[in-house]
Amino acid sequence: KCTSLKRASTCRGHCSCAAYGGGRLHRETGCILVSDLMCLVSTGGRGEDSSVIITLPECSAFSDIPEESLAKVLTYLTLIPRQPGVKFIIILDRRLDTWGSIKTALGRIAASFPGNLHLVLVLRPTSFFQRTVTDLGFRFSQEDFMLKMPVVMLSSVTDLLRYIDENQLTSEFGGTLDYCHSDWIVLRTAIESFAVTVKDIAQMLQSFGTDLAETELTDEGGAIECLLKAHTDKYRNLKEAIRSVSKEGRHLLSILESSGNEEDCHWDVRLDWDTVQRLLSQLRDMESAFDGFFEKHHLKLLQCIQLSRLLSTTLHSAIKGRDCSNIITLGHACACACACACVPQEVMGGAQIVILHGHQLAASHHYALALIVQRCNELRHHCDTLSSALKAKQTRLLCTHQLLLSFGQTWCDDGAYLLANQLVERFQSKEGALAALRDIERFLEGAPSMLSSGPEALLQEYEAVLTQMLKTFEKHGTVQLMIQNRQACLRKLADKHVRPVQLVVPRPDNNAPRCKSPLFSPKHGIHVLRELIETERVYVEELLSVLLGYRAEMDNPSLWDLLPPILRSKRDILFGNMPEIYNFHSRVFLQDLEGCIDTPERVGACFLEQKENFQMYECFCQNKLRSEALWRQFSDCAFFQECQKKLEHKLGLDSYLLKPVQRITKYQLLLKELLKCSTGSEDTSELQGALAAMLELLKSVNDSMHQIAITGYEGELCELGRVLMQGSFSVWISHKKGPTRMKELARFKPMQRHLFLYERALLFCKRREEHGEGCDKTPSYSFKHCLKMSAVGITENVKGDVKKFEIWYSGREEVYVIQAPTVEVKMTWLNELRRILTSQQKLLKGPTPPLYSQY
Repeated sequence: KCTSLKRASTCRGHCSCAAYGGGRLHRETGCILVSDLMCLVSTGGRGEDSSVIITLPECSAFSDIPEESLAKVLTYLTLIPRQPGVKFIIILDRRLDTWGSIKTALGRIAASFPGNLHLVLVLRPTSFFQRTVTDLGFRFSQEDFMLKMPVVMLSSVTDLLRYIDENQLTSEFGGTLDYCHSDWIVLRTAIESFAVTVKDIAQMLQSFGTDLAETELTDEGGAIECLLKAHTDKYRNLKEAIRSVSKEGRHLLSILESSGNEEDCHWDVRLDWDTVQRLLSQLRDMESAFDGFFEKHHLKLLQCIQLSRLLSTTLHSAIKGRDCSNIITLGHACACACACACVPQEVMGGAQIVILHGHQLAASHHYALALIVQRCNELRHHCDTLSSALKAKQTRLLCTHQLLLSFGQTWCDDGAYLLANQLVERFQSKEGALAALRDIERFLEGAPSMLSSGPEALLQEYEAVLTQMLKTFEKHGTVQLMIQNRQACLRKLADKHVRPVQLVVPRPDNNAPRCKSPLFSPKHGIHVLRELIETERVYVEELLSVLLGYRAEMDNPSLWDLLPPILRSKRDILFGNMPEIYNFHSRVFLQDLEGCIDTPERVGACFLEQKENFQMYECFCQNKLRSEALWRQFSDCAFFQECQKKLEHKLGLDSYLLKPVQRITKYQLLLKELLKCSTGSEDTSELQGALAAMLELLKSVNDSMHQIAITGYEGELCELGRVLMQGSFSVWISHKKGPTRMKELARFKPMQRHLFLYERALLFCKRREEHGEGCDKTPSYSFKHCLKMSAVGITENVKGDVKKFEIWYSGREEVYVIQAPTVEVKMTWLNELRRILTSQQKLLKGPTPPLYSQY
């Protein structure tokens, strides 16, 4: 078929279907048999006025073709060239036929031809008898035919050349036009088949798109996942069909392009190429539109799954919270108090995480934004209600627990025993009376507070232990009366009463980390490790309070009146990537540090293993300038004041937004303290590595914050690689243009430049700092020049000054003399430059000249 298509496309005489689109000819003409097409041939030749030539070759079965089929074939041939007002010339070849056949053919043409028939050229029979009959028959019937169409009788092929040029006629008519009718049929079939296939693809896409649009989404996550899989599979099948059809069209197009490049190419080839190209363009447009539609549908299904999971999680949290509120009984007051303090806190912590996840979904333009915000607000209300109920219940239970403990300590028995053991003879002296009085007062200070409130205050709450409590109160009353009598007697014996000073013994710390490793000294190392873990916990809690108390509250409808609308779209600028930092510390790093309580030798490894994750602080610090500018603009907003009041924070939001910067600085201080109190163990190498990693992170953060202040650079700084170093230097520049070496006029007056060393370039900038009231004190760096590291060389030492070195560019076309502030800064920069240049040399193949020298 490919060979036939190739040959068909090179035939200058094939008739084009350039105007065909979307199967229009198939709809209008219906199915046409190949045998019918063989009886009428459109060679593509042109007569005068660009008239299209249609040939009726010798065909004994022409009269047997049904009228309907003949009309379809003629309609098909006349619809192919779509130029307005096109004319047609019919060549009726009947040289071996009879006058009856000619008459029948002319009659059928007159009755069925639908186009503008310009001329009919008839090659009459060559035999003497049939020629004579034809001449006589045509003479008597000429007027009838001429009224319907112009007819010219020709005696030979030579007469045909008077009407049509030989290069527009095929070889059987003495012309030079190359034409193969079977190949033309193959080409027409291929083009029309491709067009019909494109139409079928369009219908399938439209049908599938309608199904997607009419799909009803349920609340069941499993059903949505099955629906997502089915839709995705069908989408992939359609994409595969589109790719197959596109491949077929491109193959057909390439064949037409190879034919169109030939010098004798007919204009019909170009029209065919336009047809196929237009169909391919339609196919690409349909595919692009379909991809966009399915992408939105796919996203909606994913969001629906997320919503289903979120709603089920919020429901589970609410049920679990209600269960926790009902576990409180009076049977075991101590256990219930612990449950109030621990289990509900865990449940509410999970609920807070669910709320935060819901707000993250809402921030990602979820289609069910209103429902998510509503459920998050409901869950927050449940948490607040549960928290208040738990606090009240816990207070009552602790009081009950205290009372029950007093029963076990037999406070009343101890009081009676104290009175019985006080000797009366010792009361005769002032000192003895005062001592006995102090003993009684000290005992009374330790009395349970609930015993002094009376039985009526506890009657409703503690019915289960009412009998035992009443007996206790009766006994308490008796003991109290005995104590009061004794106190009155002692006061009479003592002239003045002195209250003893009660010493407070420090309570042992049971929460101190148990250090089983000899890595740290027991005096100070355990304290520093504990400080690291405790401050990490506080840091995580502060981040969570900011995210829930400020960031999540921006989606709270009850506070929208206090929030400027512009702040809703700038939430990511104000808080930066703080949610990402919180997730890392709460889920990963804090747990790693808590695991070091029993194995403190792993502290250094914790920092080294999470070294890559700490790079997120660089992004936070780069956004800090934009965040501070936004805060200064809206710091007086009532929304922030209301949030601060709810959180009971003494400091404003800006202080908490500074916490990540303060925390990343604190790590290196704690690591230094841990190294100071280490015992010289081999495990300290990991601590030293952790300290080096934190110091390198601080340097990287500092360099990146300077980098964002660069102005005037037209390219993308990210294309230069990571910034390695930055600093201020004195710079002299010399360069040569052509054969003459030119020096700067201010040779002995250096320029002050701020240099940024990247992995692939060295930037020269000028530091600028605005002065005056209301000016931003943060400096900016105006870009001046850029040197690509692939063309840079260095000279380490310059005569006359140990702090100078040279950077030369493009084979010393430009030379920059750099003076560092100190020798140490110079050596640090030289080491980094040598490392970059050495790594570049290793990437090159073969020997390369040195890019740096000492002198």
